[in-house]
Amino acid sequence: MLLKPKRGGFLRPFGCGWFIREFLLGNGPEGSPMIDPDVGAPQAGIFYHYKISLLRAIAVDRATRQEERQARREERSISPDKIEELAERYLGSIPYKTSSCRYHSFVVYFANLQRLGWVEATGEEERSAFQDNYSAGPPRRYFRLTAAGRMAAGAAWADPFAALYGRR
Repeated sequence: MLLKPKRGGFLRPFGCGWFIREFLLGNGPEGSPMIDPDVGAPQAGIFYHYKISLLRAIAVDRATRQEERQARREERSISPDKIEELAERYLGSIPYKTSSCRYHSFVVYFANLQRLGWVEATGEEERSAFQDNYSAGPPRRYFRLTAAGRMAAGAAWADPFAALYGRR
């Protein structure tokens, strides 16, 4: 069975657009923190929580499959405690950079959401720095959903490029 789809990248447990929308709505998707939808969140913060949530979902999936195989071999029922234990072990062993999207891809995706008018800057900013010994970096701008972003269909959130420019 071919694991890679014919068009697009590898499959993910949940989509980037869905995560951004749910996160900015303040729903705390996939174990991420709940935010105030009126205040919003910085783009880098959204990306970090998206990536951590993907890593967590991958670890739980691996742990579940491992526990199912082990339980079948030992002819016993599946133990949720063992799945949690395995998931924590897998989560610690998955390198941050080896799975899910890269920051540049996320920035491009987010820029399309801004062009569509689905997210907007709140006006709130916080200071950022690259490291202690360097000058200050650009400020971290907070973003929130607009009314158009709340009303947009899930299929459009899954492919904002197509929503922006028409079908590819």
